[in-house]
Amino acid sequence: MTITTTNDTISAIATANGIGSIAIIRISGEKALSIARILSKKQNFIPRYASLSTIYNAEDELIDESLVIYFKAPFSFTAEDVVEIQCHGGFIVAQSILKATLDAGARLAEAGEFSKRAFFNGRIDLSEAEAIAQLIEAKSEDAAKILAKQMKGSLKEYIEQVRDEIIHILAYSEVTIDYAEEDLPEDLIEQIKSKLLELSRSLLKTLDVSRGRQGLMQGFKVAIVGKPNVGKSSLLNALLSYDRAIVSDIAGTTRDTIEESVKIGTHLIRMVDTAGIRDAKDEIERIGIQRSLEAISDSDIVVALFDSSRKEDVEDTQILSLIDEYAQDKKIIYIKNKIDLEQKFTNQSIDFTLELNSKDNVESLIEVLKNYMDITNSSDEIMLISQRQVSAVERTMNNIQEAYEPLEAQELEIFSFHLNEAVKEMASITRPFENDEMLDKMFGSFCLGK
Repeated sequence: MTITTTNDTISAIATANGIGSIAIIRISGEKALSIARILSKKQNFIPRYASLSTIYNAEDELIDESLVIYFKAPFSFTAEDVVEIQCHGGFIVAQSILKATLDAGARLAEAGEFSKRAFFNGRIDLSEAEAIAQLIEAKSEDAAKILAKQMKGSLKEYIEQVRDEIIHILAYSEVTIDYAEEDLPEDLIEQIKSKLLELSRSLLKTLDVSRGRQGLMQGFKVAIVGKPNVGKSSLLNALLSYDRAIVSDIAGTTRDTIEESVKIGTHLIRMVDTAGIRDAKDEIERIGIQRSLEAISDSDIVVALFDSSRKEDVEDTQILSLIDEYAQDKKIIYIKNKIDLEQKFTNQSIDFTLELNSKDNVESLIEVLKNYMDITNSSDEIMLISQRQVSAVERTMNNIQEAYEPLEAQELEIFSFHLNEAVKEMASITRPFENDEMLDKMFGSFCLGK
């Protein structure tokens, strides 16, 4: 493995801002050890051993007593010399030590620069880097488990397997081109088509699994919809266990979407209380209703609320018509609310998932949401965790589809071109051909210090 070296040494605070027990300042580069010696006035650091050290600034003033750990290249995350200073938590101490490292010869790291160096030095590939970045923001325990596997290279192994299969098919084509005068199996084209079909099915399955479990990675979004005054805000308050939304008997009290996060089972989900959907009476209400429609479109789950104490009207019909547009690609939970009152809602076409009183008990809804999210994670299939990965697989499949026509016409040079493009697209998921702009954009979305 070739190690990429740089002339500069970078430093950053690797822990979140705020008050805590400890904060970690990470230094990486050829001056990392010398900077640790300057700050601590100690010369000897045994690799991978924590050393209790007094830390001083450039004016020789005491900053803190900290643990210093030295990771000798290439046995570190970046494959460079790395030093981590574990100091007492708090904004001032960590910032003071960071400034001392900069005064001693380091420069402030850019967002994601440690991970970027690890990538260029061959310690991780892009699929593992993306797993690291998303693990930090994981919205459920299940997502964290999937990302931990990908950090260990499970997606990389799958990508390499697909890439090898495409190259194997490509070899068939190249043999046919190079030895067109030789006797080759008569069913060679059929063999190639069969292998391409099998590969396409595998990629399509991976795409379907990934799209279906998108909420698992990004956090499920649940939109509560219904006409005005059906109990949407009461339902949100009950799920949050505190009065977040204003509740009144006046229709149209909620004029805008209200969004809050709540943990259900092992999942952190975003609940969105939408403005009642009806023909708007003023501009402000119209804007609120438009935002409600956008919330429905962006959601993974729609909770459709109907008031059982009122007769069905045109507004209920509008809600049903709207929901029907999304029924194919979203989980819809139909709820008959206010069942403690006299029952007047008579629509027999709705197959209600639940009947409840949102002011009293929403445990049944919590259980339905939990079960749905758990089932979404029941598959052990490999999944793609970013839009970049999904797009690469989609382009791979497009190239495979475009390869069929020249294959049928035995225009094997064009066929081989499309397969070579497919190989490049799959390779881009783990280790793309040089594309500095793409890499800068991707690693720039990481946390500072990661």
